[in-house]
Amino acid sequence: MSGAARDPIRHVVHLILENRSFDQMLGCLQAVYPQLDGVDPNNPRSNADARGTVFAQTPMTERQMLKWDPHHEVDHVAKQLADHNAGFVRDFSEAYPDSTDTARGYIMGYYPLDFLPALHPLARNFAICDRWFSSLPGPTWPNRFFALSGTSNGRVNMPDDGTHKADLAGYFQQTQNTLFDRLNDAAVHWKVYFHDIPQTTVFAHQRQPHNVARYFYIDQFFRDAAGIESNFPQYCLIEPQFMGYGQNDAHPPHDIMRAEKLIADLYNALRANEALWHSTLFIVMYDEHGGFYDHVEPPPAVPPDDANPKEYSFDRLGVRVPALLISPWVSAGVEHTQFDHTSVLRYLTDKWKLGPLGRRTANATSIGVVLKEPAPRIVPLSRIELSAGDLNPPDPHKEEEAFGAVTSHQAALQKLAGYLEGEAFRNVPIYMAALARIAEALKSGFQTVLEWALGEPTGFPVSLAEPDKLSDQETVQAKDAAAKFIMRAKRYAALGLEDWIRAPNLSPDQRRQSLQTLALISGRNFHKEDGEGLANAQAWLAKNRKS
Repeated sequence: MSGAARDPIRHVVHLILENRSFDQMLGCLQAVYPQLDGVDPNNPRSNADARGTVFAQTPMTERQMLKWDPHHEVDHVAKQLADHNAGFVRDFSEAYPDSTDTARGYIMGYYPLDFLPALHPLARNFAICDRWFSSLPGPTWPNRFFALSGTSNGRVNMPDDGTHKADLAGYFQQTQNTLFDRLNDAAVHWKVYFHDIPQTTVFAHQRQPHNVARYFYIDQFFRDAAGIESNFPQYCLIEPQFMGYGQNDAHPPHDIMRAEKLIADLYNALRANEALWHSTLFIVMYDEHGGFYDHVEPPPAVPPDDANPKEYSFDRLGVRVPALLISPWVSAGVEHTQFDHTSVLRYLTDKWKLGPLGRRTANATSIGVVLKEPAPRIVPLSRIELSAGDLNPPDPHKEEEAFGAVTSHQAALQKLAGYLEGEAFRNVPIYMAALARIAEALKSGFQTVLEWALGEPTGFPVSLAEPDKLSDQETVQAKDAAAKFIMRAKRYAALGLEDWIRAPNLSPDQRRQSLQTLALISGRNFHKEDGEGLANAQAWLAKNRKS
């Protein structure tokens, strides 16, 4: 089956992890596939540090990289790619002159074959893409913007966290149309499943209540995956846990095995539902390389739009990253086609006839070319199991030290959470916002007095998003800000839908999408109640608004 033939995929599950290079994570697969452009242990490549000490590619089993987070901003990546990718260790050693030789070796290190209990078995059984590049040679957020909108609106730096250059207020005005807007236009059912702070809410459109209505905590994914195949979203994005002890986004310094468990859990859930498995494409990709070595030079790229390129020209792709395309309709082996993150957008816009998402997306090669099997094949990897050794950190002291470190990405997320907390009141009349703030203050004060009177302990932070766990104050504040924003936005979504579904000029697709959105936040499938759904939805909204 070619990408141009009938597409058997009805569901796309999209996981975007963080900050790892292709050579580091999947380069070892050259031992399985000699044609893969990976790591040759007999001819390892090397980089020298600022002193001239040479560090070669060597296998490593270090699961955490503490203290020194490799830089991956545009100016640092330019140094890393200098002289045919010869500057990775030099850039790291100049940024961290007190770093050890061991840490510098990690920049060139790669995980040996089958060390990663989820990624490596999946790479053996499905399509491993050895020409998948990040969308720009820069940091996390702009690359994630490209992955979901085809552009970064001219931004290439991270938000201002004290060490980066981008202005904070401007960064939260990513006003471009996104994949989710296009899915709404075409009445395509989508959800975002997240763990703590959904990074996608940095998109202005995603903060609109009707879109927030489609955000759910990750537990809902596993309930949905165990349900009826036709009810499962046509597109779903998985946002990993970015903060706290459970961080599973693969970002250093936390344990890489947490991300492996997330990948395994998602795969196992899909495999456990045969109907869903036979109709799903599972995409596992990383947003950018995180400062770790890769030997392939990024090719030129088409600028995405006419946004003012004051921060970067957007005429070159970023460093190569790990990417797997997983489905029974995908053959096992190496896919050499050049992709970048917008290749997913190209596939989805072609598949569901969505509106345009910029020049970069229009010029990208669709990942649909990997759907080559004439029928769903039998895949021997029926389940991925992690051992006790995989699940337990080898050094608890390292885990504690890693938890105490706040990366630039986490600092940016904390700022986003604070912005979301204020956003909940921005579209509300001033007097209502004031009353709401007063009510919250009184409630908080009353709760404190009550706890004191009853002898309840104070000072131990517990998040309303995770009421069964203690955490640190900053993590709790960030999680609660995101949770409160989502709670308020879903209430406003119901108010907006109440007015919207009454509009006489709605198209059938718009009405169905609106009823489906209401179904997601109410639990009642109004969009499936033929002939009566609209009237029942209006009655339900009127009844519950009064109460």
